[in-house]
Amino acid sequence: MGDFAAILDALAPLRPAAGPFVVGITGSVAVGKSTFAQTLKIALEAAGELVELVCTDGFLQSNLRLEELGLTAQKGFPASYDHAALRAALEGVRTGPTTFPGYSHVTYDIDPALARQIAPPGVLIIEGLTLRHPLTGPPDLLDALIYLDAAEPDLERWFVARFMGLWDLAEHDEASFYARFRSMSRLEAQAFGKVVWERINLPNLRDHIAPTRAFADLVVRKAGDHGIAGVETP
Repeated sequence: MGDFAAILDALAPLRPAAGPFVVGITGSVAVGKSTFAQTLKIALEAAGELVELVCTDGFLQSNLRLEELGLTAQKGFPASYDHAALRAALEGVRTGPTTFPGYSHVTYDIDPALARQIAPPGVLIIEGLTLRHPLTGPPDLLDALIYLDAAEPDLERWFVARFMGLWDLAEHDEASFYARFRSMSRLEAQAFGKVVWERINLPNLRDHIAPTRAFADLVVRKAGDHGIAGVETP
């Protein structure tokens, strides 16, 4: 937790005088945002904070709506999110109970059963994409933004490993989105995961996610083993 003690110290001056402290965590697909956010939550709770953790995935348009908009191949790009709903939720939770929609990585779609109503906490951590994007994420939505940075080869390796993990789990789960890929051999599935990275996630990283780094209050550099290699201000 040593690295997180330094991160907490760096975040402290950014906290507003009153109301929830809204902290965003962003970075590439597969960089480890969820794990980092959960560890930050634990560190804050150990310091006596009341913390809630949410994800921007819940603000993606549904798969049906993305298909209607012709954006299925750009899922995760800024245009695939309901930015008005994201803004309304982040504004609303500062003053009263607010519903945050949920997303299933198994079905790869919005899941109404995962929606949560959250009362204003001491700290709200929101992790995911489209946070403080130059065009679609006004900075007043957040009090602080942490950008997780890593080398592109590591990101690709982590993405393919995650894809294969979901592919493995789908072997006995026909409801899983990844069940449709089970007809592939393991090598074919790995090759497909690399294609998805190269054609969708890498362009999204370079064109839409990486520019967010300049808007971050803290940049956390990750090593090839997912460990923290350094913390800096941009």
